[in-house]
Amino acid sequence: MRLPGRIAAAIAVLEDIEAHRRPVSEALKAWGLANRFAGAGDRAAIGNLVYDALRKKLSHAYAMQSDTARAIVLSVAVREWGETVEALNESFGTDRFAPAPITEDEAARLTAPDPLLGAPEHVAADIPEWTLPHLKQSFGDTWLAEAQALSARPPLDLRVNTLKSSRDKVLRSIDHLSPDSEDRLPLGIRFAPGGRDSRTPNVQIEEAYLTGGFEIQDFGSQIVATLAGAKPNEQVLDLCAGAGGKTLAMAAAMSNKGQIFAYDSDRSRLAPIYDRLTRAGARNVQVRPPKSGSLDDLQGKLDRVVIDAPCTGTGTWRRQPTAKWKLTPAQLATRVAEQYALLERAMSFLKPGGTIAYITCSVLPEENGGQVAGFLAAHPEFEAVPANTLWMAHFSGTKLRARFSPEGGVSVTPATTGTDGFYIAQLRPKG
Repeated sequence: MRLPGRIAAAIAVLEDIEAHRRPVSEALKAWGLANRFAGAGDRAAIGNLVYDALRKKLSHAYAMQSDTARAIVLSVAVREWGETVEALNESFGTDRFAPAPITEDEAARLTAPDPLLGAPEHVAADIPEWTLPHLKQSFGDTWLAEAQALSARPPLDLRVNTLKSSRDKVLRSIDHLSPDSEDRLPLGIRFAPGGRDSRTPNVQIEEAYLTGGFEIQDFGSQIVATLAGAKPNEQVLDLCAGAGGKTLAMAAAMSNKGQIFAYDSDRSRLAPIYDRLTRAGARNVQVRPPKSGSLDDLQGKLDRVVIDAPCTGTGTWRRQPTAKWKLTPAQLATRVAEQYALLERAMSFLKPGGTIAYITCSVLPEENGGQVAGFLAAHPEFEAVPANTLWMAHFSGTKLRARFSPEGGVSVTPATTGTDGFYIAQLRPKG
């Protein structure tokens, strides 16, 4: 397929998503099954157009004065992919799969010199309007840059599993995929996001992945897993383990010494962890299924409780753009209540001197600094490890930057750190 056919396909996929409220991945898969002539390059390009459109649908719709799938995809093709109206119309006329030619009105919109002139702040930022004051509270004067970074294409990040391999060994094994050579994290390897129709490498067919040498994990997730502070020979509860990404990182940090108890209240979220543990060679993890009494024997016995809390996922908007547009204030309120209940529950598992590591993949203050400040106010016997102390203990020798907040939290973000958005605070009894 040529670009005109890919543009038409992206328009069709976006219309399908809107009409049937189905996830992006399902809509793209359905289109692929119905159009088996499309090759891997075609599917990648169509997916890029769709995700680019969804990430910035407000600003593209404003520039075009239309929120139709056609208007937004055409705007992506011109403003982000560097096409010209003339070239597009010429190619549209010679491709039977092409959409209808660009009209004079569309051409005027596509070539406007300042398409966002007068746009509301939330439109320029490509965020839901109700989240605007929340992001301003989180980021102050830099809120717009942070919001816009949440609408950029994300990289593909890998974490080397030191239980099975080393960074140099993994780099040699995937050298043919041309990973980024810059050493940002000691155990991290990055594939920078490409432009236009670039394809993300399928690293899951590589021998180093299949044999447990590395995991796919955003650098932000790797950073907070490190800042959680799990040490060899500790007894650790991962209270919201999910599929196990941070569990695996902590197991490696502990060199398989000590014990991690991996638990999640949702059995389906926990299901992938079993195969991942086997592949990674993580032998110090005991999975506790979500059933009554499964954690009773851990009361008052643990060095560390890690809460990778259920949250709005606002820090991952660049990977999950549809979640951005579906988020509601009611959902935020629900998550905040769940998070505080988990913090309250975590205390009962600590032995004297134990630590709680509270983590979210959110950039909203209610889920991060506000949550921790509220917990500390309700429990004056606890204190937060100072953010600068926490950061410098692990990343003083790197070029990475983070944001520190008064209550003791550390935040990493796309604009500041080059990662997804994550927050962590370590909480410990005073004295």
